Amino acid sequence: MRALRLAEFGRLEVVELPDPTPGPGEVLIGVGFTGICGTDLHGYTGANGRRRPGQVMGHETSGRVRAVGPGVAGPAPGTAVTVNPVVVPEADADAWRGREQQHPDKYVIGVRPDLPAAFAQSLVVPARNVVTLPAGMPLTHGALIEPLAVATHAVARLPRVAGATVLMTGGGPIGQSVVVALRQAGAATVVVSEPSAPRRNLLAGLGAVVIDPADGPVAEQVLALTGAASCALDAVGTSGSVADCLQATEAGATVCLVGMASPRLELAAFDVTTAERMLTGSFAYSSLDFATASEALAGTPQLADALISRTVPLAEAPATFAALAAGDPTPGKVLVSFER
Repeated sequence: MRALRLAEFGRLEVVELPDPTPGPGEVLIGVGFTGICGTDLHGYTGANGRRRPGQVMGHETSGRVRAVGPGVAGPAPGTAVTVNPVVVPEADADAWRGREQQHPDKYVIGVRPDLPAAFAQSLVVPARNVVTLPAGMPLTHGALIEPLAVATHAVARLPRVAGATVLMTGGGPIGQSVVVALRQAGAATVVVSEPSAPRRNLLAGLGAVVIDPADGPVAEQVLALTGAASCALDAVGTSGSVADCLQATEAGATVCLVGMASPRLELAAFDVTTAERMLTGSFAYSSLDFATASEALAGTPQLADALISRTVPLAEAPATFAALAAGDPTPGKVLVSFER
């Protein structure tokens, strides 16, 4: 099979690898499309320390079942599927259902360096992590379910969304997925702070009210547009973006931190204590979030289409990674096609 391998930090190569075979309890998937995630880019540059040279990355994927291993009853070959990359020990699957992302011994497909992952023509995964796509969903949309599951989990961390005004800081692919999840959850108004003009245009197409942080303090812009937000999500993860969320929300609001740009933050403590705001975190998703995201995306195909900026063939993937890491202004999701 052909695969995209991290030759060294800052360089990917297309290589031929042996075709994998599913073992007991496993499923072999012929990969159709795999999305380039921000964490893949950080792995490509070596910035996050969670990828290693020689690794085949990729975790936002969709494809069709090619074969099943011993002891697996289905799904049948040809079935369109996606993959939940968060894997917990099989013995703990039932006990940890709904909180798999918190399991101390979990691993993540595409992060674990010794397992070839979804930037390849074929992928072997545990059968329990295979999710059948809703009937009629295109494979391109199936590759969006994983980032939407991140967003679905984050939105669920907020106590009240339906009918609310919500601030979102950061309009990259995860922030865009959060906007979709907020719309699906019934938010009345979603205000997004994003410095990139192409991304602001994409976000406006998703139904968000967009502001440019270069035009003035974010909190002042939000208050002038809508009044204080009922809650906020930060898809950036810096001291400044968290401060914007705290200052632009009403007393008692919850701010959910999704972005992880900075490992340490400085907070204006009084913005939390005196207004009794709550700062909560969100990491990955559970299997229940993943199923919810799949069903919700099937019901909003127009939003899925808007999230995808372009699709590139495998041969162009190394150059595409290099361009994105260097600041390519592509606003939304880039998919790599592995269709044979």
